[in-house]
Amino acid sequence: MVHLFPGQGDFPVAPLLRAVTAHKSVRAAADEVFAAVDTVAVERGLRPLGPWLLGPEPPRGRDLARAGTGLPHLFMYGACLTAHRALELEHGEPRAVLGVSFGEIPALTAAGVYGLADGARIAHDLAVVQFVCPGGLTLLACGEQAARALTRAAGGGAVVACVNNDAEAVVSGPLSQLAAVEEAAAAAGVRAVRLPLPYAAHHPGLSAQADRFAAAVRRYPRREARRVVHSAVAGRAYRADDDLALRLADCLIRPAHIPQVVRQVAARRPAALYETGTGSSLTRSVRAVLGREAPPAYAPLADEAFPW
Repeated sequence: MVHLFPGQGDFPVAPLLRAVTAHKSVRAAADEVFAAVDTVAVERGLRPLGPWLLGPEPPRGRDLARAGTGLPHLFMYGACLTAHRALELEHGEPRAVLGVSFGEIPALTAAGVYGLADGARIAHDLAVVQFVCPGGLTLLACGEQAARALTRAAGGGAVVACVNNDAEAVVSGPLSQLAAVEEAAAAAGVRAVRLPLPYAAHHPGLSAQADRFAAAVRRYPRREARRVVHSAVAGRAYRADDDLALRLADCLIRPAHIPQVVRQVAARRPAALYETGTGSSLTRSVRAVLGREAPPAYAPLADEAFPW
């Protein structure tokens, strides 16, 4: 089996809260993961997440966003690793993991490259850098080439940031350029949705921020991976000689291409694919890319009926 670690665009809070309440294995995993995450939250001057999420008045997404820079990133990181740990407990260890953008941080942690607390520190470091990444992201209901044509029609300041599947792509850029892309999309009959993220990513104009992030990542020790880690930005599995600080920083300046890396993962003939985020967009992309050739693909936190 393979565990899939998604990017930031689809991370509601409620599915994790529901699963933690309903399933002992998810609660046990959450207790373990958020204990480590909260040491970092306190270290960085943020509110501990575990007692808040598991308490009588848990937060909504907007509450996390208002509670301090980096708390949503720590939630996403913790949610992914909670699902990963619970899946390991109930269904066995994965042969490989796949990371998309932000998801590369928990994916590398799940592979043993970074410790649980250091992975949380990297997630928070990314949040601090992204705070100064002006712009935003827009989801387009069209393929890669059509998305590129729309960015050109809008003036070229926005770029294709992520290809989800043959009928869906995300563009990134300054807010004025995104508005122009959205106007061009409306004229072409293409649905466009601004993602609820207050920063750009996967844009070549963010090279200074990428350098800062790479320098931050270098502070943390890395270990040999216990399992194969596929990267949607690198477009391949990582090697032992990869400079992971640079590769993680690439997520700020280079596009992610999900179809390419999903096909690589499928070539391993996994028994099943499990999305570890609280949404299901990556699972939908897997099914769209692989069609009838897709192995069973699940989004356990998003699916109330999933048999933990």
